[in-house]
Amino acid sequence: MSAVVGQDGAPARDPARDPQRTSFGRSFTSPLYVGSALNPINSSIIATALVPIAAHLHVPVGATAVLVSSLYLASAVAQPTAGKLAEVLGPRRIFLSGIVLVLLGGLVGGLGQNLATLTVARVLIGIGTSAGFPCAMVMIRRRAEQAGLETPPGGVLGGLAIAGMATAAIGPPIGGLLVGAAGWRWAFFINLPVTAIALLMALRWLPQDPALDRADSTFRRIADRIDLTGILGFAVSMTALVVLLMGLPRIGWTALAVFVVVAIPTVVWELRRPAPFFDFRELAANGALARTYLRQALTLLGVYTVMYGMTEWMEAAHGFSTVTAGLLLLPMGAVSALLSRPLASRNLVRGPLVAAALTMVLGSGGIMLLGSHSPAIALVLVSLVFGVTSATTTVGNQTALYLAAPPDRIGTASGLFRTFGYLGTITSAVIGSIVFRHGASDHGLHTLGLVLVAAGVAVLLLTVLDRRLMTRQADRGTGTPNRAGAPADHAPAATAAQATTCKENHA
Repeated sequence: MSAVVGQDGAPARDPARDPQRTSFGRSFTSPLYVGSALNPINSSIIATALVPIAAHLHVPVGATAVLVSSLYLASAVAQPTAGKLAEVLGPRRIFLSGIVLVLLGGLVGGLGQNLATLTVARVLIGIGTSAGFPCAMVMIRRRAEQAGLETPPGGVLGGLAIAGMATAAIGPPIGGLLVGAAGWRWAFFINLPVTAIALLMALRWLPQDPALDRADSTFRRIADRIDLTGILGFAVSMTALVVLLMGLPRIGWTALAVFVVVAIPTVVWELRRPAPFFDFRELAANGALARTYLRQALTLLGVYTVMYGMTEWMEAAHGFSTVTAGLLLLPMGAVSALLSRPLASRNLVRGPLVAAALTMVLGSGGIMLLGSHSPAIALVLVSLVFGVTSATTTVGNQTALYLAAPPDRIGTASGLFRTFGYLGTITSAVIGSIVFRHGASDHGLHTLGLVLVAAGVAVLLLTVLDRRLMTRQADRGTGTPNRAGAPADHAPAATAAQATTCKENHA
């Protein structure tokens, strides 16, 4: 049989043997996408259920804010922890464990009879859903290395972008429909069928983790490898910081004291560790990664302010029902989902990030022009602009993360990426509670818009003044980023294992 040749006389690539097709087929990526979508959907689906929950449990609406903050707090701590566990124990094991926790949380919340039980359920869901994204990034990185690819096909990261951010935008519409049709308990029960599907797909299609060595599987050895002391210090520090933020504008002196007392020795401990959980030296040396975290936090501050702040304002000031408010934000999720995949197909970084910053400034200015008598179409148009922001920031920052993170720490780095995003989200809730403390009004909405304009300008400056982003060019032939132009400040710890990995990746 004669070999197939291309027009230039070179052997044509056999699609059946294309490593991009054989390594990243739907059977591998589908469970990763579903698992990664669980956290953003659960983080936003509760938005339209807070008022009905308060009415059913006979508590003030403000008291239900704990259902939002508890999941954010649990996720902020659990995301990098899950990433570290995936690196050490195996991503498939941690991925499956997370899905089981989400299923349990959905059951507990759906059957809960008081606010405390619902809060426990949200914590379980937050911890469980936190395994999806970092575990997916670890598996994708390892699969790409096995296939001899420097980066996965753009469509793979694009799928994660849709699962990771675009699905968050459709949370309020889904929640509005579920709450309006079946009651608030379905904001929890929806997890049961979804996790059952995710569990079956993961068990059937995800590759098995390597067997653990008996000597490395003892509790003491695992605790040392994952830096359990550092994780606990990080968890307590992050909890105190979130409690402090959620209490603003009043300063919680107890939370501040706990943060200082715990954070300082934790930093000292991490600086002395040879393989720390939170590598401060690496983050200081790797400016590209640090700026990616900061851009993600500031941009999600804007996106989630729209999803939560505008939803509250539409219901309270504009008089829309829960279902209507959710449906008005549906185009935002649709635009985000439609744009994410084609934008990610080229693994671009700088272009999408510039677009994210510009649309955030534009959309924030649009918020300042809205009022309680504005037509519904005006609200939809503003949300559409933020749909573009959502898609472009997720695509650009996620690709920047993949390029900047050390290969052997991609799980922890991915978790910290989500943690910084949640800090932005938590800050958006704090700002919303401050400006709407006397009720959701037009004045409060305009104040939100002004804050978001400032945040958008900061993101724009972080992007256009970042020379390192300008060196990241995509190979137009393959869609694979060219690492020859990688940032010079990307300087992970120079261990022998990493040096070997880098050589293999550049081969």
